[in-house]
Amino acid sequence: MLWCFVRQFIRAPAGRQRFNVLGALNAITHELVMVTNDTYINAVSVCDLLQRIAALGLTVPITLILDNARYQKCHLVMDLAKSLGIELLYLPTYSPNLNLIERLWKFVKKNCLYSCYYEDFSLFKTAISSCLEQTHTTHKAALDSLLSLKFQTFKKSQIVRA
Repeated sequence: MLWCFVRQFIRAPAGRQRFNVLGALNAITHELVMVTNDTYINAVSVCDLLQRIAALGLTVPITLILDNARYQKCHLVMDLAKSLGIELLYLPTYSPNLNLIERLWKFVKKNCLYSCYYEDFSLFKTAISSCLEQTHTTHKAALDSLLSLKFQTFKKSQIVRA
């Protein structure tokens, strides 16, 4: 809570418009492949992302790490992934800290959304899109340290009964 002697009003957007970004991040090169829309993310969006990943022509095995969203586990997505040779690995429930793309989303929110007001929806979309397009140029140094593969593990864990 912040107290001050002068009352200030902070502009906030009215209404609710969505800009959805579904992305896949290469854990080694930090290359980003994404699908964006103004409606909803569904199984068709995930299939579009899988086709974009397959179009990269990578010669190494591809494993896509996903959370447990229902639209990511449907037969349409699983069958397409199998036909494209992409392995789908689902994270345990409530473990977004294990997914590198969540770190990227946090970075984008910090740079584009926090304490920012956009006059209209097109400026909002442009800000997010330009931030994501600059992952290999302007934001490379910050993202290289943020997107490391170092995860904290607990080798000797104990269960304490209360």
